[in-house]
Amino acid sequence: MKETPFTQQLRALANSRPDLRLFRNNVGAYKLPSGQWLRYGLHEGSGDLIGFKSITITPEMVGQRIGIFTSVEVKQEKRGYARDNQLIWRDTCQRFGCIAGIVKTVEEFEELVT
Repeated sequence: MKETPFTQQLRALANSRPDLRLFRNNVGAYKLPSGQWLRYGLHEGSGDLIGFKSITITPEMVGQRIGIFTSVEVKQEKRGYARDNQLIWRDTCQRFGCIAGIVKTVEEFEELVT
């Protein structure tokens, strides 16, 4: 499956769950008529899908729920590979306690967000 339909499939799957919300994160630049560049998106290398997963905190933390920042980079199963800036983004997110990964299958996605 091509990357865009697969990304849409994973976003729909994520948003069908009560504990997960993911949004499409397009990153790039557009040249304005003035010649200036307008950059958009979260950050170069950030995941195709970003959002949050809600979890219940342990009893020691008064049972509050919190949202964990979640970043999913979607790749085609056979041809997709992660660029260096995508690996750095993933590693940085993980180091700060976020859920972040690069997935090529629904099974990898489910494993990441479970």
